[in-house]
Amino acid sequence: MRILIGNNQLKKTGGTENFTYALAVELKRQGHEVEYFTLERGKVSELFEKAGIPFMSKERYDLVLANHNTVVEKLWQYGFIVQTCHGTVPELEQPSPFADAFVAVSEEVKNHLKKLGYDSTVILNGIDCNRFRPKKSVAQELTTVLSLCQSDEANNFISKCCQDAGVRFLKADKYKDNVWKIEDVINQSDLVVGLGRSAYDAMACGRCVIAFDCRHYIGNNLGDGMLTPDNIEESMKCNCSGRAHGLEFDEDAFVAEMKKYSPELAAWSREYALEHLNVEKAAGQYLSMCKATNYDSEFFLLKKRMKHAFNVFKENELGMLVKYENLQKNFKAKNKKHLRAIRLLAWLAALMATAMVLLLIL
Repeated sequence: MRILIGNNQLKKTGGTENFTYALAVELKRQGHEVEYFTLERGKVSELFEKAGIPFMSKERYDLVLANHNTVVEKLWQYGFIVQTCHGTVPELEQPSPFADAFVAVSEEVKNHLKKLGYDSTVILNGIDCNRFRPKKSVAQELTTVLSLCQSDEANNFISKCCQDAGVRFLKADKYKDNVWKIEDVINQSDLVVGLGRSAYDAMACGRCVIAFDCRHYIGNNLGDGMLTPDNIEESMKCNCSGRAHGLEFDEDAFVAEMKKYSPELAAWSREYALEHLNVEKAAGQYLSMCKATNYDSEFFLLKKRMKHAFNVFKENELGMLVKYENLQKNFKAKNKKHLRAIRLLAWLAALMATAMVLLLIL
């Protein structure tokens, strides 16, 4: 199958960038002809090339997998296109009317899309569990904590908690410490603190995970706490973003959460990732979505595309008409005197032209 997979940018590593790479490599491993697309090339796109996945070169694909509405709008005409929405808040994650189908990475995102009038299929973030695997055993007692949080507030807070607990503190902020081989950093720790894909990467590496960060859209010092068999399903409904439970932590509460660490819980994390987060499973689910539709039907695609295009045009056209009518009303209301003056000048010009013609005739 010819597959094109796209992401808004592939300049540097991040959640959707890692997701795109893992899915593309897995689909290629399964024998498909895979190419990639991005609006911005860079460090990560070079890794695609090294993996034998070239930049898009074809006029038609059997399946197009796109993150971000900007990519959908660039690629919708190249084949049956599926938009994967990774969140509810960012503008890039909002659904594009040009997509043929939608994937939500959590129940929370699925509900968000439904409110906007779009059906979707939930497929969890796929992790390359061969790349992200335990390379070093965790300690019997907690010795090292790694923060994959994305704010100074969270890192300073966790550092203080680690100091109080007498354990080593490490950090890898993607905005300041943009590391591709993050699995090597994860394997230096016993416990990882982070949200979303960071939490899943750590689980795949057989580490205990505390879902926590300080982000403006979830609030300060909030999270789901230590991920365990008792709370993982609920946390996953919100992509382990901390919004499922929204627990507030002070230093004492966070240190107490760290003390829930155990090698047995770390081993459970790995097993859970293998069963539920493995990219092999995610790739199969994406392919099943494609096979469930008549994606070879040019008429089907054209019909759907034209419907989307018409709706978008109609909305834009109506919007322009409303703006034009409002401008016209404002102009008339505010410029009545000017309009009268213009009419008067036009009348005088016509009168003078008539007079000139009469003089010439006479």
